[in-house]
Amino acid sequence: MSKVLLFSTSTCSWCRRAKRYFKERGVPFKEINIERDAGAARDIVRKTGQRGVPVIKIGSRWIVGFDKEQIDKELARKAS
Repeated sequence: MSKVLLFSTSTCSWCRRAKRYFKERGVPFKEINIERDAGAARDIVRKTGQRGVPVIKIGSRWIVGFDKEQIDKELARKAS
């Protein structure tokens, strides 16, 4: 399985939903809180053009927002 990164903030309800979604499915992920990591915040803006969270990186694919369809698609692609 490929590496999953979840860029979040402590007050983001969609980030909490994404974390719960990964945990319920047994998907290991690393959470990066952009409130505490200004470099990561700059990186996601540079890579995605977005300032909102959650931003999820699965392998080399960036997903902006909690888009279950895209998340499942990328997880399935990386698992095979």
